[in-house]
Amino acid sequence: MNSEKSIIVKRDCPAAMIPSGETTSLAAGSCVWLTQALGGAYTVMTDRGYMVRIDGIDGDAIGMAQVAEFKQNESTTVDDGAEVEKHVWDQLRSCFDPEIPVNIVELGLIYHCDVTPLTGGGYKATVRFTLTAQGCGMGQFLKADMQRKLLSVTGVREADIEIVWDPPWNQSMISGAAKLQLGIS
Repeated sequence: MNSEKSIIVKRDCPAAMIPSGETTSLAAGSCVWLTQALGGAYTVMTDRGYMVRIDGIDGDAIGMAQVAEFKQNESTTVDDGAEVEKHVWDQLRSCFDPEIPVNIVELGLIYHCDVTPLTGGGYKATVRFTLTAQGCGMGQFLKADMQRKLLSVTGVREADIEIVWDPPWNQSMISGAAKLQLGIS
């Protein structure tokens, strides 16, 4: 979704530099170009040539939809663990690497996902994931995104999410459909 038309930042806006994850701020009046609007976040190229991620809640600063934060679902019971697991996977598919327009499931970044019942009712979602590069600073942003989204699933009371490095990620882990989308053979 690369936008050739520049966007004027309407107000000072917090952002995270890609790939370092360093926090920064876009100044009101500066120019950016939208490169990705997926998973409730925005990736833009700045007029200084670097990419930043903007949380969906700050979308209004660049004239985009303001995406509300996910809130934990307070439903009391869900009896079907398989249904909860399906919704957990659906939420994981709504998480995107800010540099790559493919969800983290199709990128092959999810190494383990399990949904287990809790003794007091509800479920715990356990996810182990990796990044495309160990030096990428966006891991904590992806982890927080997954945490918010998984806790919004009806019945999920806990989400245990951890970054792992073994085995190291490589392009062979990308799904066939995602390879086609990215032009990788």
